[in-house]
Amino acid sequence: MINSINFAAELLAQADALIVSAGAGMGVDSGLPDFRGNEGFWKAYPALGRARMDFTSIASPQAFRQDPALAWGFYGHRLALYRATSPHEGFGLLRRWGARMEHGASVFTSNVDGQFQLSGFDPQRTVECHGSIHHLQCMAPCGGDIWSADEFAPDVDAAACRLRNAPPTCPHCGGLARPNILMFGDWEWLERRSEQQAARQQAWLARVKQPLVIELGAGTAIPSVRHFSHRIVQQHGGRLVRINPREPQVPGAQDVGIAMGALQGLRAIAARLA
Repeated sequence: MINSINFAAELLAQADALIVSAGAGMGVDSGLPDFRGNEGFWKAYPALGRARMDFTSIASPQAFRQDPALAWGFYGHRLALYRATSPHEGFGLLRRWGARMEHGASVFTSNVDGQFQLSGFDPQRTVECHGSIHHLQCMAPCGGDIWSADEFAPDVDAAACRLRNAPPTCPHCGGLARPNILMFGDWEWLERRSEQQAARQQAWLARVKQPLVIELGAGTAIPSVRHFSHRIVQQHGGRLVRINPREPQVPGAQDVGIAMGALQGLRAIAARLA
């Protein structure tokens, strides 16, 4: 493990750009819930546990169609939680490492929580491949508009997981609005915002020569982030440092796997750089 951490520190020193790729495990050290398995999910949302409703059922357009107050109770609670959560110190470490590099840092994340922007990462260099809870779209959708959720203040009965106040509505048709997030069984998600983010990142990558990907808390169950990390290695000559307590294996001999949580792994690398 010590050799892996030393190697990761060496790769940081050689890189001209930092690419942070992050999954759900990145937020755990900030106190955010990890929805791995029904038991953890139902512990965070006991009302859904009593109803035996799993994550894939509530995180779906069908839930908004069948019971908007319940669906917005779940997403409204998450929105309030993410607004109130302070990103852990690992975000700051990554931001400082990227700032020292010629081309700076860029982010690719499947997380919808906005924690990277909250911690000071450039929104213009952040790709949210599954969308953002801080943005809304029409449920229908009646058009292609995506707008900020800043004006929506959810009042949620946490015990019942139900929204008490009026849900947000589409400014064009007046119908129900939903988070601009890719859900399960979702054919209505508007991808335009995420596609624009990805296009900006591709233009940035064209200038980079020796990128280092630090991947954090991204598993194989929903492999969007892992696929991205591997693509950077294969197409852009990047190197990969994968920090994951359960699945730290890496594809190449020149890559590094560290079997730790996100914050623990970043702190270990920082200690070598000091």
